[in-house]
Amino acid sequence: MDIQQYKNAYKKSIEDPQTFWQEQALQNLHWFTTFSEVKRGGNFKELLNNNSETTAEWFVGGELNISYNCIDRHLSTRHSQVAIIWEGDELNDIRTFTYQQVHDEVCRLANALRAQGVSKGDRVCIYLPMIPEAAFSMLACARIGAIHSVVFAGFSPQALSQRIQDAEAKCVITSDGGRRGGKSLPIKASVDEALMHCNSVKRVFVVQHTKQKIEWNARDVWYHQITAHEPPNAELEIQQAEDPLFILYTSGSTGKPKGVLHTTAGYLLNASLTHRILLDHREGDIYWCTADIGWITGHSYVVYGPLANGGTTLMYEGVPTHPNASRWWEMIDRHRVTTFYTAPTAIRALMAQGEHYLKNSHRKSLRLLGTVGEPINPEAWRWYHENVGKKRCAIVDTWWQTETGAIMISPHPQNQTLLHFETAKPGAAQQPFFGIEPVLLNTDGKEIHGAGEGLLAIKNTWPSQLRTLYKDHERCLKTYFAPYPGYYFTGDGARRDAEGDYWITGRVDDVLNISGHRLGTAELESALVLHPAVAEAAVVGIPHDIKGQGICAYVCLMEGQTFTDQLRQELIQWVAKQVGPIAKPDQLHCAKALPKTRSGKIMRRILRVIAEGRINELGDTSTLADPSVVESLIEGMKK
Repeated sequence: MDIQQYKNAYKKSIEDPQTFWQEQALQNLHWFTTFSEVKRGGNFKELLNNNSETTAEWFVGGELNISYNCIDRHLSTRHSQVAIIWEGDELNDIRTFTYQQVHDEVCRLANALRAQGVSKGDRVCIYLPMIPEAAFSMLACARIGAIHSVVFAGFSPQALSQRIQDAEAKCVITSDGGRRGGKSLPIKASVDEALMHCNSVKRVFVVQHTKQKIEWNARDVWYHQITAHEPPNAELEIQQAEDPLFILYTSGSTGKPKGVLHTTAGYLLNASLTHRILLDHREGDIYWCTADIGWITGHSYVVYGPLANGGTTLMYEGVPTHPNASRWWEMIDRHRVTTFYTAPTAIRALMAQGEHYLKNSHRKSLRLLGTVGEPINPEAWRWYHENVGKKRCAIVDTWWQTETGAIMISPHPQNQTLLHFETAKPGAAQQPFFGIEPVLLNTDGKEIHGAGEGLLAIKNTWPSQLRTLYKDHERCLKTYFAPYPGYYFTGDGARRDAEGDYWITGRVDDVLNISGHRLGTAELESALVLHPAVAEAAVVGIPHDIKGQGICAYVCLMEGQTFTDQLRQELIQWVAKQVGPIAKPDQLHCAKALPKTRSGKIMRRILRVIAEGRINELGDTSTLADPSVVESLIEGMKK
């Protein structure tokens, strides 16, 4: 789709959404029974005044199956095409699966789940490393109508237990262990500890992955043994368009995790459309999204989107720096990757390692680069474009959320300005996808027109929006629809420039009010990372007697750099120069690492608590990838 075709399609999606979405659904999905209504409900203002337990209904009356759409319908033309390439943490540990092989594996597991009493509507918890069985498990659940709840395999036993209990999962699919960065992970042991408080679980399927010694319980069965004698064909459970597909728990900064529930047809339609159009899927592509399937990006852009489009998707078990920082670049060459989709935090981490790690690869196969998770700062964009993509690849910086199900705002991949740093607007999410009507609101809920800055909200329903928070619809309405009636409130701030492009400025609680001036943390962090000594930065607000809020910055330095008082003052003045005197940090600290969730997002809440000296109010830190980072930060502040 070229840019003009895209603009025409977008216009139609806004002016005549019924016709537009009917055409898209019929063209892109296989239906056993065609839907009778394109859309029912979805008026966000009315949500607060009715008794419905869902935020919208799409393709009402339609019947389909996601497993069929991702596998079976491709078999007549793609049975021998590779669907999944998997590379393990260890070098040369590579497995490939054709569409026929994926079909057979999924069917055997679907039959085994049914044999163990799992049926339509039951919840299945998937707690696996990034191995092919993780994708098979999701697709097997979808095949029999079970609702999967994937939990990232790095979560603590306590966090896992909380999610299993909330979903009342009947079955857990896990592995004996995992491998990451050359280290073994005791995954099964975490499940055993978690299940001490989970009475709903009747069976645990264990994938034999690392062959490490594990404790065995009466409820446990070996995945390979229980599937071995099942036939490679499994009857499909015909699903209604609005039947639940999965629950995915957001990490949350405080309180109980939110179980975001997505349904079948609308979710798959948006995941496949955005993958095909915004990530520019083409016949013969080798596509790699580096996300773990424990997060929404892994759901939509490792498994469902690529397979619905008949693509080849790459899964990787390990980290980008094992055995060294050349790993990802060598993998791109090894598998001839054409599309690479990753997080800015990973790009900055690899940038800090130095360009010499790129010399072992040529990356000639790359056509498109993508980013997800947070806005990319200009310096990282330039490095990604010039060094990784060799100035040949457009970069699409995508914005979306667990709750939205799929990409909402993104540059168009055919936009030639993306090939030049001077015209590409690094860090801009740019333009909305089909059917998405973003608006900027002031704090009174009034729309801001033209160029301006405010709260990012969405008008009207779209197919892949969350339908509810599992067992807590009131919290769903309170969190997303009640703050500004008539809109879906994203919780993000944004600005719109004179050309109508959107720039995400960060979570609303990360927008600072300095002497009455609103400053987005993303803007300040980008300024810091522009300095040649800084690899990564995070900014939070702190109480200030005069300004109301002050600025506290944390920086991680490039390899070989030393933090001194002179460098601290230089960085403070640097920010003032880049953004303006009002942006001068009141405090600036050096950190060995920043506290991040396992999806790579910086937990600024923790940085804020530490900066304010409220150490006893750290709250839930179970979502941190490395809890020791917090102790290091606290010690650093004491010094």
